[in-house]
Amino acid sequence: MTPRLDAVAIVTADMAASLAFYRLLGLDVPTGADTAPHAEATLPGGPRVLWDTEETVRSFDPGWTRPEEGGERVGLAFLCDSPAEVDAVYGALTAAGHRGHLKPWDAVWGQRYAVVLDPDGCGVSLFANAA
Repeated sequence: MTPRLDAVAIVTADMAASLAFYRLLGLDVPTGADTAPHAEATLPGGPRVLWDTEETVRSFDPGWTRPEEGGERVGLAFLCDSPAEVDAVYGALTAAGHRGHLKPWDAVWGQRYAVVLDPDGCGVSLFANAA
């Protein structure tokens, strides 16, 4: 048996704010999850995104501490259909009050790329092939 990636987990200080951010990116998070200590969304193809509040994590790992902003452990990247969509999604997220980290730019590796911070300060990349 070979382990397979099944889920990406996010520890959040504010469940409702985190879920609202990821809903703006199209994740189908169940209604009513905003006040739960744990939430899940299944992505097309079966992988899941999991959210746990800091309190939930401390309930089974009392020594857990929040990483400092910029001290990320996992990065999420969302593929957009076009360079214009990268710009539009970045604009929609920042207009909704989320912090832009890197404004959209044409990366040397051939992609339109941008980074927005989620409510817990985790970088979320937006990208599309430049051509």
